[in-house]
Parts: sequence; C-alpha cells; structure tokens
Amino acid sequence: SIPFRNKIKERLKQVWNFEKMSAPYLHRKRYFYTKNDGMQNQSVLYYKNSVNDSGTMILDPNQLAADGTSALGGWEVSKDGKYMQYSINKAGSDWEDFYVKDIASGKDLADHIKWIKFSGAAWKGDGFYYAGFDAPKKGSELTTQTVNQKIFFHKVGDDQSKDQLIYKDDAHTNILYGTQVTYDQNWLIVYTSNSTHGNGLMVKDLKANSPLKTIIALPDSNADEYDAMDVLNGIMLMRTNHNAPNFKLVAVDLTHPEEANWKTIIPEAKNYMVGLTRAGNYFIAHYLEDVKSKLVQYDLDGNKICDIPTTDMCSVSELSGDRDDSLLFIGIATFTNPPQIFKYNLLTKQSTLYFSPKFDFKSEEYTTEQVFYPSKDGTKIPMFITHKKGIKMDGTNPCFLFGYGGFNSHYAPEFRSDRAVFLESGGIYCVAGIRGGDEYGESWHQQGIKCNKQNVFDDFIAAAEYLIKEKYTSSEHLAITGRSNGGLLIGACETQRPDLYKVCIPQVGVMDMLRYHRFTVGRQWASDYGLSENKNEFECLFKYSPLQNLKPANYPATLVTTGDHDDRVVPAHSFKYAATLQADQQGDAPCLIRIDHNAGHGSGKPTDKQIEEWADIWSFVFYNLGMTY
Repeated sequence: SIPFRNKIKERLKQVWNFEKMSAPYLHRKRYFYTKNDGMQNQSVLYYKNSVNDSGTMILDPNQLAADGTSALGGWEVSKDGKYMQYSINKAGSDWEDFYVKDIASGKDLADHIKWIKFSGAAWKGDGFYYAGFDAPKKGSELTTQTVNQKIFFHKVGDDQSKDQLIYKDDAHTNILYGTQVTYDQNWLIVYTSNSTHGNGLMVKDLKANSPLKTIIALPDSNADEYDAMDVLNGIMLMRTNHNAPNFKLVAVDLTHPEEANWKTIIPEAKNYMVGLTRAGNYFIAHYLEDVKSKLVQYDLDGNKICDIPTTDMCSVSELSGDRDDSLLFIGIATFTNPPQIFKYNLLTKQSTLYFSPKFDFKSEEYTTEQVFYPSKDGTKIPMFITHKKGIKMDGTNPCFLFGYGGFNSHYAPEFRSDRAVFLESGGIYCVAGIRGGDEYGESWHQQGIKCNKQNVFDDFIAAAEYLIKEKYTSSEHLAITGRSNGGLLIGACETQRPDLYKVCIPQVGVMDMLRYHRFTVGRQWASDYGLSENKNEFECLFKYSPLQNLKPANYPATLVTTGDHDDRVVPAHSFKYAATLQADQQGDAPCLIRIDHNAGHGSGKPTDKQIEEWADIWSFVFYNLGMTY
C-alpha cells in the first residue's frame, strides 16, 4: 500500500541494468568468464580463445527455468580442457546436481550426480573427485541435518551408482570434505572440517596409488587453517595461520611433514593476508589494511617484487591468474563504482583497464570516508560511511547501517545496485567492521565468538550511537540491517536496544540460538556460537538469543525476510521470531515478515526476485523513516 513502491522498483531496474562481467580465468588456452547483460536473471558462462576475442557461450542457466531460479554454482574444467563439470542448484537450495559438458561441442553428456552440497570437483584424468551425501528422507530435504558426507571418484560416462567410494569416517559424521588435485595430477589433497573455521589435511600420492595419509590433524580448537597451494616435487606449499594469525606461506616436505621441518616462504605480515594466488612464476598476496585491499607481488622464493597499484578505498573482488600465463586479472570495486577489471602484466608491471561497466548512477557526486569509533570496551572499530557530497550533518539524515560480525568474514568496499536508490534520496550508507569477522585477522575473530559474542552487538550498538552523536543521523532516522549471521546481529540489537533505531531489517537470520544446530548444516557453526548442550555456552547463548529475549516492549518497525527453500538458515528461525515479535509489540510500528517463494539463503537468487525484494525493503524503510520517493 506504500504509494511510491512501484517508483522505487522502476528505479532499481534502471540502476541494475548494466553489463557485468567476471575476471577471465585461463585454462588450457581458453579464457572462461561469466557475463550478464544487465537484467538477465542469471549470468551466462562464456569462453574466449584469446583475451581480446569475442566470446563463445557455453552455458546459459536462464534456459533451465522460466522463473530464473536455476542457478550455476561451481564449475571446473578437466586438465586436458576437454570436459567441464558444472553444478546447478534450484529454488535457492544449497543442494546441487552435477553435470558434465563436452566443451568443443557444447553438448551435455549423460552424467548426472545428485545430493551434492558444499563440494566442488577435482579433476584427475577423465574423472573427478567430489564429496556427496546419501539421499535424505523424502519430505525432509530442506531441514534434516547434513551429516555423513563421503568422498567419491566419478569417471566420465558412468552412472552415479558406479562412482568409487574413496573415503568415509563413520565415527565422525559431522565432518565435511573438500577435494583438490595438484597441477601435476600426482596428488589428491583432502580438506577435513567440522566447523566453518579450521581444517585438517590429508594427502594421497596418486602416482604411487598410496592410501590417504593425514598430514594435519583436524584441530580441536577450530582455530587454524591450512590451504595447500600446490605440491612440487613432494614439497607442499601451504598458506596457514598456524602460529601466524595474519597468515604466512610455508613449505612442507610430505616425507617429513612435522612442523619443526616447515620452512617459511612468505612470513606473516602486519596486515591480514586474506588470500594468495599463484600466477606465472609469482605469488600475489591479497592483504587487508584497515579493511581495504592491498596487493603485493612476490617471487616463488618469497622475495617481494613490488606493490601492485589499486584504487583508493577499494576492495579486490577477484584475482584470476594461471601459472602458465604472465597476465593477472584484478577486479576492483568501491562503494560508488561496480567492479572494474584490470589486466596486469606480471613481467612488465603494467596495468591496463580491461573492462569498465557503464551504469546509470552519478558516482562522482558521492564520497566514502572511513572513521574509527570506540566500542563499549574502548576497542576502536572501523566504519565506512558513504553519502552524497555536501550534505549537512544536522542529525536529520536518513541512515542505513549494515553489519555482519562473524565467521571470519568481512565487508570491504563493494558496489550494491540496490543501495544506489537510498543514496540518491539523500541517505547515508554505513558498514561497520565489527568483531567476529577477519578485518584484523584471527584475533579480531576470536574476540567475537562464543561467550565473547556480546562484543559483536556492543560494537554495532556503538556504531549507531556514534552516528547519532556525530549528527550523521538520529534514532528517528536510523535503519539497521544484516543477513544470516548479520540477521542474528539485528535481532540481538533490536531486543537489547529497541529505543536506538527506527527500522530493523533482519534478513535470513539465525534467531533461535538454542536450537540452530539441529537443522541442516547448523552444527558447523558451533565454532563461532558454541552449543546449548554445554552448560556454560548455553548460559551465554540464552543471554542474547533474539527469540528468547523478546519481551513486551515498543519495538522499531521491523521487516523480517526469509525464503521458503532456505536450507542453510531454515525459515523456522524467522517464522518464530516474527510471530513472537508481533505478539510482544506494544507500540504502533509494524512488524512484518516477507517470505520469498522458490528462494533460499540468497545464493543464485534471480535478478527479478532481488529487485522485487529490494523494492519491498526500501519502500518499508523509506515509509517508516518519513522519506518519500
């Protein structure tokens, strides 16, 4: 019934409608990339025979479902470049089906593998390794606990029933597996994890057909990560944060893998190494410096070559390189510009613009600043603030504050088409780098987990208080939002300080902290949250769990969002929170829930559905903040 809802929707269509392209990925003389013409529901996969060729379409997911709800997940090309494995998920579910395509002809083969979740494919010859589950009980596909994952090998052309079981662990049913085959095809690397953070490593010598051997045991603390870059002549190059919270690169002799024998190639730095890429005869390290991207080029011995230039106040959204190529493709985004792709020559150190989208938004009229504000315990928290240049800070500006705060994740500068509508209307968009993420490495993460989780909420509440104190906005003009773990953040902050905000938008949130682990993959989150089965962790969870802390009060205008196929954070969380909030609301502000049909946690959501969702969200925000459009 909001009169300007359709106007917002039409503007969203306009600002969304620009060409988007991923950084090219070289494999066997073909460059693969995805492209969206602007309003396609799903991006389309192409390849080029050289960097500047016109592309050949290889897979268009938009042809798979009339409503655009079939999405391309991961894809991997075989070592010889003949085949491509790809995955499709439907209606937003995390469940995926694997298929195989002959690249030269563009035709799908008969291969079809079902009941895959959280797994890629690792090619070896004419087949690949993957991790799969038994078929769930009919009717419980979207809620049942996701356990008993196993590793298989699939040979191209075979029925799934013939896939070879490579590994299972009946004694530890909550472990998830990842598979990787080295560049020379001689080693299978298996990652083991029972949480969202920390992993073990096993290796199998494929040349000698040896059994899987544990190199790094699954850590009890879930604190350490081990990422194998490659194995060269029996030496594994491994990025790890073991005894290095900001990560380092080490060399591990697989015949003597004990830590005492590790050799450091790239030592831990002051800044957090968020990623490491091999390109040509170099390593490219991606560091975070106050949540902004910095790139450094090293040789294979770990000697620094140079800093790679990037834009100020930016994030590197993509890094694409190949060990057989001297080109590196870099995607760079800011809060006011969508990702541009730069082509960087590793030998000449020259960077040239490769792709720049043309879009209907006057970026030059806006500015982003970064501030550091004190949290409740005095810790300085970084926050990005984006707004139209020259606006008056008199406490009356509408403000949209976003946060996440968990699972070693951060939100660096990124362009969001939906945010443009708010900025154009005089809004201030803020992103707080609260604890629980990886903005400053593992120590930042540890300060926001389990019984330290209240730090996360204190950091976010302090961000709101800072924006009010410094007259960016006021409580009457402040809206807050977050997704998933960020939905938990909004639910907790709404129950703890309902007086501080005018509007709350908890999206696909974890709201029942006492029962989250009983559904789908929830138990994997225990490393961040703890478990209500443990007495001391129950007490911590009970103190802040949004569902259990609702009570009769005057709550802000609230729009809860979820999807009927969300099998990561099951919609029951949002259902229960919304129902209890409606029952406890003592004021006049609306408390609504928006349940999307044929939609899940967010991955693969078609453009049409995203625009409809944000038309509803912004209409709700504008109306309740007293804005018009």
